[in-house]
Amino acid sequence: MIKTRYFIFAILMSCSNTIFAQAWGGGADQTDLSFGFSFSFVQSDFKIPKASNWREPFFDPDANANITGSLNSISSKAKPGFAVGFLTRYRLTDHLEARITPSLVFADRALTYQYDNTPEVTEKSIQTTTVDFPLQMKLKSDRIGNMRAYLMGGVKYSGAIGSKKNSDANATLLEKSVKNIKGYPSYEAGLGFDLYFEYFKLSPEIKVSNSLGNLLVRENHPFSAPISKLSLHTIVFSLYFE
Repeated sequence: MIKTRYFIFAILMSCSNTIFAQAWGGGADQTDLSFGFSFSFVQSDFKIPKASNWREPFFDPDANANITGSLNSISSKAKPGFAVGFLTRYRLTDHLEARITPSLVFADRALTYQYDNTPEVTEKSIQTTTVDFPLQMKLKSDRIGNMRAYLMGGVKYSGAIGSKKNSDANATLLEKSVKNIKGYPSYEAGLGFDLYFEYFKLSPEIKVSNSLGNLLVRENHPFSAPISKLSLHTIVFSLYFE
């Protein structure tokens, strides 16, 4: 009976050592400077302040007639996307570090228009590929076993690539698309966890980003004229590997 108790105690101690033993994490926290990469799921939608006369039918002077009915609503449905990026981390203190995380982002955005003279909705997609250049500060908790929590915040600049500014120059007014400016700043904030493994560190993170300023390129057509301003709201779930 005594031997059995000692045997059980030895097994529990062995399991305890396995659970609470600290993994090396590939040495990511052992140096001031380290590098990594990231994969992200992105979901974006527009915030849409409207013009004071946004409901009015759009009048085409060439046709001398209204070419749309009265607007009932303008909305933006969240669209999914993804991003891949790199990570450069610099340790300022044991609990504070600076990060640069440039990413290539592939994301669709859309605006939906509902008119009173038709039950069908009109959707205008905005296909955008951007390069994001974020500068972030990361505030970390004490490490408990193989995990630590953190908060992050920062600013970023996004620049569109591959867009064709005059792609619909010869389109009719009802075929026009809504355009965004090519570059804009944003602020972002989020939280995550550092998880330490034998040869690397994995950091799942969720953050919210909101653009600053007006993204809308003003044009006189039925889908741009009713809008006063566009701002972008984005939720990002990322996995960072160091």
